[in-house]
Amino acid sequence: MPRPSNIPTSTRVAYALGYLGLGLVKEAADELETIEGTDRLSIPVMLARIELYMEAKDWELLVAAAKGVARADPTRERAWIGWAYGLRCLEQVAEARTVLLEADLLHGKTCALLHYNLACYECLLGDTAATMTRLRRACKIGGKQFKTMALDDTDLKPMWGQIAEMK
Repeated sequence: MPRPSNIPTSTRVAYALGYLGLGLVKEAADELETIEGTDRLSIPVMLARIELYMEAKDWELLVAAAKGVARADPTRERAWIGWAYGLRCLEQVAEARTVLLEADLLHGKTCALLHYNLACYECLLGDTAATMTRLRRACKIGGKQFKTMALDDTDLKPMWGQIAEMK
């Protein structure tokens, strides 16, 4: 059934995010495809695409979309996180670390997930001291759930003993 063309972009983005919340990736993608003109490249639409590509595990499209948003609007911490995570999934861990170190200058005081992901990347790169520093910072900002997550995260497996003892 054709969709009415008078539905505002913001509503279409909300629909797409709703579909993603239900695990309906194809429907979310279809909804975003109905957006026309310059709205297709607007920040809200691109942020929805980041979520879509993350859910679809389309790492190359995730990197492209998230990098574009982070460069266009550096205040969007989710773009930085998505960009780095996409790189990590493409096994470009050092590059992912570099992206988040840049984002740290903007979001490091408030974004626990940034520090958590940096802990993962530091661990994968073999820097155990930096891993623990970043994980402690994530827990300080975001709470003890980050320690719980870390004890189940295979990126941090070599550090599970130290993490378990972390206060």
